[in-house]
Amino acid sequence: MTPPVRIVLVDDQELLRRGLAMLLSTVEDIDIVGQAADGAEALAVIARLAPDVVLADVRMPVMDGIELVSRARIDHPELPVLLLTTFDDEPVVQGSLAAGAAGFLLKDSSTDALAEAIRSVSAGGMVIDPRVARIAMARGTDRGRDTAVVDPLAVLTRAELLVAELVAEGRTNVEIADQLVLAEGTVKNHVTALLRKLGARDRTALALALYKTLHG
Repeated sequence: MTPPVRIVLVDDQELLRRGLAMLLSTVEDIDIVGQAADGAEALAVIARLAPDVVLADVRMPVMDGIELVSRARIDHPELPVLLLTTFDDEPVVQGSLAAGAAGFLLKDSSTDALAEAIRSVSAGGMVIDPRVARIAMARGTDRGRDTAVVDPLAVLTRAELLVAELVAEGRTNVEIADQLVLAEGTVKNHVTALLRKLGARDRTALALALYKTLHG
């Protein structure tokens, strides 16, 4: 049996945090192992509990969700941070993704959608609420570090292009391996090659750049 995904919840509003914990506690394969009221407190909790995923609010005092993502990428580079917010304005969306967030969802997402997003980022995928995907795709070439530099897809092999199409859909390595009948290690190698060839600094930037290139 697959072990549950261990998550830490981060939100400065205790009532909302408890409500979210109550909702997710009904999901069989998700285990809430810790909570925090801001990013600074979250870093201490993460260091102590080593969760699989962090689910955090964007707007918080002391240390907000975007800074938490940036700090977590340094201290815990393999830890996916999934951000929640009631805001869908461009600076928040772009700042979250530029920092390296594994996903971005609005707070009114259903419990099922949250649970699926947690599972997906835990497995190496990326999740962006469809309602804010348009903003994510709009990152301009004049935004410097926020923008992945994408070379023509002609530099990709046929196998890499097949993997690229599924990465653009936010599929995990396991899902890609199953669909293409490949070993998971082979998929990881292809993703590494895609990151290098397309100049993307992480999987989030890679998926966004590929989606924009493949789907316009």
